[in-house]
Amino acid sequence: MKTKLSLLFYLKKPRNYQTGPMPIYLRITVESKRSELATGRECDPKTWNTGAGRVLGTKEAVKSLNAYLGNLEQQFLDAHASLIRQGELATAESIKNKFLGIGPKQRMLMAVIVEHNRRMHSLVGQEYAIGTFKRYEVLRRHTESFLKANFNTTDFDISRIDFAFIADYEFHLRSVRKMGNNAVVKHMKMFRKIVNICLGNGWMNLDPYLNFKGKFKKVDKAILTKEELGLLSEKEFASDRLTQVRDTFLFCCYTGLAYSDIQSLERSDIARGIDGDQWIFTQRIKTNVKSHIPLLPEALAIIARYEDDPICESRGLVLPVPSNQKMNDYLKEIAVVCGIDKILTSHVARHTFATTITLQNGVPIESVSKMLGHTNIRTTQIYAKILDLKVSEDMQALKGRLLSESASRPIRS
Repeated sequence: MKTKLSLLFYLKKPRNYQTGPMPIYLRITVESKRSELATGRECDPKTWNTGAGRVLGTKEAVKSLNAYLGNLEQQFLDAHASLIRQGELATAESIKNKFLGIGPKQRMLMAVIVEHNRRMHSLVGQEYAIGTFKRYEVLRRHTESFLKANFNTTDFDISRIDFAFIADYEFHLRSVRKMGNNAVVKHMKMFRKIVNICLGNGWMNLDPYLNFKGKFKKVDKAILTKEELGLLSEKEFASDRLTQVRDTFLFCCYTGLAYSDIQSLERSDIARGIDGDQWIFTQRIKTNVKSHIPLLPEALAIIARYEDDPICESRGLVLPVPSNQKMNDYLKEIAVVCGIDKILTSHVARHTFATTITLQNGVPIESVSKMLGHTNIRTTQIYAKILDLKVSEDMQALKGRLLSESASRPIRS
């Protein structure tokens, strides 16, 4: 981009100046922004031509000084032209730095990610959930792995990140890390946040994501049917740990709570609701959105089972919940024992609540959305899977109405 450059030599009066020569300065002006530089030369004010920015006289010393100033002026014009050719922003300060041989401060990718994660961690519990912070820590580790594999380095100059870098990073996640499509898209979306920070601070000139597109693939979410819920409920386990995990999973199936919410659910979060029955009154850890859930009899029965549990009593918790990793491991074991051919995770319970427990039984999607703590009903629609059974029930009801209407019509002779 072309910029209007103005160069002016002038005499700068020193502090406490009385008489004698003054130092000659050069003022660089670009788009009304100024920067100045001492030339290292002096001149008597009596022999200085302010309009020309040169020294008056014909002596050899005067000619030598004027030649020096002319050469200096040309070097600044060359520095300005060089910045324009390189496509860099030409400001008064950048032109001066170019002349002095001072390059722009090098910004490194891993340093930006580390600083971003440090700030995010300090806001966990206020603006971010701990799970969000952990995902960005995974981003940091994957980025380090990519840099080591592709560039044999532990860090990377931000100004060198381009479309090829982004494309290679995506390929690394798919091929080396063996990540699925949707996991890759989410990961690249997180990395884009880091890139946007760099763009916003002016550390990058071009957006490397400009021609990059990632698209989520629709995935059928696993849910449990009424029959499978019955298998889980009726199964007797020899191990207390499996029983506790099964009960926690079923409680989430009947309340729609996510793992992070059930793990921190306290007994004080349960109180009488508007109808006089027991409700859960809590805020979602992930979104900090209020969630009010009437408790079904199945959920109340599970709560009563752990009223005297020592861990729950000492911590004021509703249920003894293991770590998410252990819970998911135990759920896989439970699925095998119960003969359920599905991969059970803590999040399957949330989808089961949205579909099998509520929508399939005629609960409006608006009510389901409120209980799940969603801010947008479109998010609820992702959870809500209409089963063939529900379609069949609706069509059978329609057939019944049509037959009834047909039977009530008078027979024409």
